[in-house]
Amino acid sequence: MTRNRDDVLATAYRYFLAVSEAGSMRAASRDLNIASSAVNRQILLLEDAIGMRLFERTGRRLILTETGHLLLRHVQETAFGHGEVMSAIDALRGIRSGRVRISVVESISTALLPGIVAGFRECYPDIRITMTVTGSEGVADMVLERQSDVGFTFKAAQSRDLEVIYRASLRIGAVVHCHHPLAERNQVSLAECFEHSVAYPARSLSIRPLLDEALRAGGIRRPAAMEANSLRVMSALARNGNCVAFQTVVGIERDLADGTLIFIPVNDKALVSNEFQLVRRSGREMSPATGAFIEYATPCLREALPT
Repeated sequence: MTRNRDDVLATAYRYFLAVSEAGSMRAASRDLNIASSAVNRQILLLEDAIGMRLFERTGRRLILTETGHLLLRHVQETAFGHGEVMSAIDALRGIRSGRVRISVVESISTALLPGIVAGFRECYPDIRITMTVTGSEGVADMVLERQSDVGFTFKAAQSRDLEVIYRASLRIGAVVHCHHPLAERNQVSLAECFEHSVAYPARSLSIRPLLDEALRAGGIRRPAAMEANSLRVMSALARNGNCVAFQTVVGIERDLADGTLIFIPVNDKALVSNEFQLVRRSGREMSPATGAFIEYATPCLREALPT
């Protein structure tokens, strides 16, 4: 009597787990006391059912692919529950296509996010990515209103419907041209910054209330200055003139690397750090594509923006 599909795949899961742990077909076959050709046949069956490769060969060892890692986690967590693992397979198949909608603040969109998206697309070239640049409140609103699947933002308003997947505290500094009078300083106060021409963030930017509060606490009267709702514009003003801008290091990575702009930490105790957040709508079931993107993006953020 022919075994049904779940029974056949249950055997394939067991062999897949053995190969994952042993690192080769031959070693797994010894552990299972089964011919290596039979183990290989079961792995091929599983790959055919999913439609994606589970292992890559490196020398004599087999290394799990991204899909292999995802399936391994599901198999270990469900302990061969057929229906649950079959659902996982369907989800993995769905990762081959689909879309991820991203809302993002401007500073993250200049270098950090493009790098993450480029790497993700190498792993999942058929997933469609759409990105919308907006203010920090706009990012949260788009996620809450289901207009985007994930958001890259600063200081999102607290909401029980908003889940913070990753957060990092980033220091605020004065940003000046390398030839600016403040460029040689190791740190600077807000009062000293306002002795020079300043490009000040508009109210729509998350950094604005942090600066306003620090100015009030220090009794510093902000003179009339240039104001913009774009960190890119303010960094350009700093780059092209005798002007001080305020932001974190995110968004000016290239200018800092080539020495055009200098980031000087602001030492006012009242100026708190700005908190970066990767967010999604809580309680909402993620699509396989969105789950794969979050799983890829989080370690990238952890490396670029350590907590």
